[in-house]
Amino acid sequence: MKLEEQVLTVSSEVPKRIQKALQNAEDSKVSLYQLLESERILSDLVNSHLLTSSPWMEEFGALISQIKEVERHLAYLKQISQVEELSDNIQQYLMTNNVPEAATALASMAELDIKLQESSCSHLLTFIRSTIQFWHKILKDKLSSDFEETLTQLYWPFIGPAQSKALGLAPSSANATEIYSNFEALFSQLLKLQLSDELLTKPKQLPEKYFLLPTPPIILPMQIMLAPLQKRFKYHFTGNRQTNVLSKPEWYLTQVLMWIGNHVSFLEDKVQPILDKAGTSVNARLEFSRALVMLILEKLDAEIPCMLYDDNLFCHLVDEILLFERELHGIHGYLSSLPSCLHILSEETYFQRWLTVERKFALQKMDSMLSSEAAWVSQYKDITDVDEMKVPDCAETFMTLLLVITDRYKHLPIATRKLQFLELQKELVDDFRIRLTQVMKEETRTPLAFRYCAILNAVNYIATVLADWADNVFFLQLQQAALEMSAESDMLSKLQLGKLASLESSVFDEMIQLLERLKQDMLTRQVDHVFNEVKEVAKIYKRERWLSLPSQAEQAVMSLSSSACPLLLTLRDRLLQLEQQLCYTLFKIFWQMLAEQVDLFIYQEVILANHFNEGGAAQLQFDMTRNLFPLFSHYCKRPENYFKHIKEACIVLNLNIGSALLLKDVLQTATETRTGISSNSNQPSAVAALNELGIYKLAPKDVEILLNLRTNWPNAGR
Repeated sequence: MKLEEQVLTVSSEVPKRIQKALQNAEDSKVSLYQLLESERILSDLVNSHLLTSSPWMEEFGALISQIKEVERHLAYLKQISQVEELSDNIQQYLMTNNVPEAATALASMAELDIKLQESSCSHLLTFIRSTIQFWHKILKDKLSSDFEETLTQLYWPFIGPAQSKALGLAPSSANATEIYSNFEALFSQLLKLQLSDELLTKPKQLPEKYFLLPTPPIILPMQIMLAPLQKRFKYHFTGNRQTNVLSKPEWYLTQVLMWIGNHVSFLEDKVQPILDKAGTSVNARLEFSRALVMLILEKLDAEIPCMLYDDNLFCHLVDEILLFERELHGIHGYLSSLPSCLHILSEETYFQRWLTVERKFALQKMDSMLSSEAAWVSQYKDITDVDEMKVPDCAETFMTLLLVITDRYKHLPIATRKLQFLELQKELVDDFRIRLTQVMKEETRTPLAFRYCAILNAVNYIATVLADWADNVFFLQLQQAALEMSAESDMLSKLQLGKLASLESSVFDEMIQLLERLKQDMLTRQVDHVFNEVKEVAKIYKRERWLSLPSQAEQAVMSLSSSACPLLLTLRDRLLQLEQQLCYTLFKIFWQMLAEQVDLFIYQEVILANHFNEGGAAQLQFDMTRNLFPLFSHYCKRPENYFKHIKEACIVLNLNIGSALLLKDVLQTATETRTGISSNSNQPSAVAALNELGIYKLAPKDVEILLNLRTNWPNAGR
């Protein structure tokens, strides 16, 4: 019944809702038509208004254009007026001899010129620039003349050190204070002309091929101070003067260093305070040095092409430049960011020539050092404390050569050039390694001879030094530079880049690995040679009658087996010989490798190849623990740890009967448990039993074999 009521209710409501929705749609349609009509009316009004106001807009547009034109004219006239006003001020100041204010006004005019650089008013710019040029010349000439007169009173420039101390710095005369006051005033006024001077004067620029970083022009007062020195430089070191000789670059390089040194005190004490007071960041000493260095760069630019293909001239020039740069930077504090002679040497053609000459002379020195009579003798052979590495003279000379090359190129301004020199060093190391290998092959028949050992010491020393260099800050910086270049050019794999970036590898890794491989091969050859000698003399010892030797109780005193004497004598002699001939680290590797081989040889060829009665086991233990092991006690505290097979075999062979029987039972039970024959879990483990006896190296099977080599078992049941 309820369901019928609900159906009737719904059926009566649906038509009402539909009718309401239709009514709402009709209302919306009417509203839309009204909006469209309103929009049409408004659009007609706007169009009508635009038609009416169009003439006004044209009139107003013309007026606005005229106003803007007038404003531009006014601005133009204002700039002209400002320039004329400044020009009139300069004229008035000069008429009243107020030069400082005139210089200030000219500086303002120069600032105005810079502000208008982007302007399209070419005539205005020309007018301003010509006005600046006019007044700048007048002021510069006047101030320069007065400044040069003051410099003359100061006896500038100081040609000799004595003059710089006696005249330039010591205000002993009555008018010294006045002279210095004039100097300061004129310097400051000339400094105000710097901006206008930069606008009017383009400094000399060296070709772009030298990759010189842009630097500001030399400040005007410093230019005037430097003029006499520049004249002297050009007089002495250009043209046909006797002092201008291609083969004597040290003359002009030394002269410049002397001039810098003679004037440093004056520049720091008298000039720098003026610059600080003016609020400029210029460093007087560096500015002075930079100007003189530019003279050298210009001279090098002209002269290097004439010396390029004369090895002696070019090499001498490079040497002198490097000495000059070292003193310039080290003593006079010249900055690496400023132009230097190394920029000239970094030019592609000159640099490749430098590399070629460097390689040529390095190879000649390598030939000389390897052919020397003292090539394989240590310089410090008679000084034990110094001669720990036992470095032959040729290896030490070679590493000194590499170090000198590093010092020669480490201050180059371009990272790619440094990396090219690094490649040269790696080539030289590889060449030297090949030469050592060739000499070593001539000595392979006598690997214990002095020369062979000297080669091995050389290889070890070079590898050690290269590993030390790998942690040097300079080479780490080169590694970073190489990483950046490789990342840009995709030269290395991601794995190699990752290793370089994480410092897991170094720039010398490849060289070190090759040297280490050579070292290992040479050591192995030495060990094998000695071991073969040992095996040869040990044949008698192997045939010793271990089964029938008297027991310890039957002997008054135990003594070394006579058959062991050749073996031990050979070992002793070879150890002493190589201890004297190899450096400590190499000898340590040698005796440890030898001990390992002797340990296995005696264990396999003597012990496992024989049977032992009680006397034989005791004799073997005496020979080993009281004679063989002590041979190596000079080199370590516990030599028996390097003969674990022998030591543990002696323990097994010399166990008393009871312990031996018990151990045999334990091992047999462990074997049965392992194979499933027995399941006795209460029996102690074989490994634990062996460890209690001090046996850690030998496996249970090996111990069983050793127990079976004993002949002193009870007859009953065994």
